[in-house]
Amino acid sequence: MPPLNDPLREGERLLVICNACRYCEGYCAVFPAMERRRVFSDADLKYMANLCHNCSECYYACQYAPPHEYAVNLPRTLAEIRVQSYQQYAWPERLARACQKNWLVAALMLLVGLTAAICGGAALGQGGGILISPGAGQFYRIIPHHVMVGSFGVVSLLVLLVLLAGFVRFWRETGEGFRALLHGKALARGLGDAFTLRYMSSAGAGCTYPNEERSMSRRWFHHLTFYGFVLCFASTSVAAFYSNVLGWAAPYGYLSAPVILGTLGGIGLLIGPAGLLLLKWRRNRETGDPGQSGMDTSFMALLFLVSLTGLLLLALRGTSAMGILLAIHLGAVMALFLTFPYGKFVHGIYRSAALVRNALEHERQGVEAGR
Repeated sequence: MPPLNDPLREGERLLVICNACRYCEGYCAVFPAMERRRVFSDADLKYMANLCHNCSECYYACQYAPPHEYAVNLPRTLAEIRVQSYQQYAWPERLARACQKNWLVAALMLLVGLTAAICGGAALGQGGGILISPGAGQFYRIIPHHVMVGSFGVVSLLVLLVLLAGFVRFWRETGEGFRALLHGKALARGLGDAFTLRYMSSAGAGCTYPNEERSMSRRWFHHLTFYGFVLCFASTSVAAFYSNVLGWAAPYGYLSAPVILGTLGGIGLLIGPAGLLLLKWRRNRETGDPGQSGMDTSFMALLFLVSLTGLLLLALRGTSAMGILLAIHLGAVMALFLTFPYGKFVHGIYRSAALVRNALEHERQGVEAGR
């Protein structure tokens, strides 16, 4: 049984084999979800693909893995299905497919274009010398407050709507109604699994990534990335409250809440993405989808660049370098935001939704068993 060209049909073939074998049933949430089914629709395959954390433990344990004639490589096939689902659920879908062809070039062009636009706008609106001699920490001398808030507010709202549309498409295709999200116990369990990265832990032993040896490094780098992002978002939110509600103008002191939160978050977003990139470069190429490399790398590189320029901006805000650093930082942030709905960021949304769906199925199975 050679591999099939269509990832969905290949996924169906592999899950039929895995469902007959069931050697890997205790490894992660994919296998209990598989065992609850006898046939696998395309919606089931995309749901389980997003449930997979790509740790590859099942690949190393499988007696039917290549070079066996069955050629069972579930992590790679689910990764291929997963990226197809990113494109399908995104809106507009054509834009997602266009970006997927060459993510690194698209991200670089977006970053350079946005940075150049910010520099040009600042030079035209405030005078050419403002980028070189902006004044100590006076961010709004370069870009007026209303322009910065308005532009990022509009982009954030559009991105949020596109992400919400993607989530709605995913959730509808799973066959669940939105009332199911009100199931408190299942929602808490699913989100708990997502926020703690339960399926990267394997009871404290870690997952088989980047190679066959168990390690907790991937889990910790993911935590640093995610919670670093959360802290940076909290820093921005507190700064907005200071500025718009309390009337306290930036820049804020080094011991203020926005600066402390932003610094801690920025450090997390330096270490986390750098560590994940290092692990990705070292990983077994047989267990991943090589077509996703550009998407993964560009996302982590943008996160790293946003953090690096943000920390440099904080450290050098009283120098003549502040104007250029602010333009690069804002360009990187805007590029990151605009790529959210079409790149690797969405895996957090769909995987969390898949974990909630899995928790719902688990609860229902428990109820039925108790009858």
